[in-house]
Amino acid sequence: MELILKQDVENLGFKDDIVTVKNGYGRNFLIPTGGAILATSSAKKVLAENLKQRAYKEAKVVGEAREVEKALKALEIKISAKTGVGSKLFGSVNNADVVEALAKEGQKIEKKFVTVIGGTVKRTGKYNAVIRLHREVSVDLEFEVVAAQA
Repeated sequence: MELILKQDVENLGFKDDIVTVKNGYGRNFLIPTGGAILATSSAKKVLAENLKQRAYKEAKVVGEAREVEKALKALEIKISAKTGVGSKLFGSVNNADVVEALAKEGQKIEKKFVTVIGGTVKRTGKYNAVIRLHREVSVDLEFEVVAAQA
């Protein structure tokens, strides 16, 4: 079943991509939730026209994402967390904590666009996160988890 995505779908595609999915996934999930529409010939023509009109605006958005990318690469992020014996944390550090640390530095990024490499962090040390600013622009951000001062 060919569909046109109306929003970004994790592990499938980005908004306005034409994707092929199994019939059940399309009929029972993507179409009813508003995530996609059927890719009929008329819908494809409308999509092509919209993409032509959006090309100029897209260049501006990519330029802004590149500026944010430069600003993020210049940051040194340190996240303090309570630790137990050695370097083991009480709890863990995840993408929400990275977003919170970025907000303190003046960078507003949504939690869903941040992925901590390896999942949650349970020890102090240096780690990496990938921040997707745009479908063409993503940043590898290095951050450090340090023990909180008591």
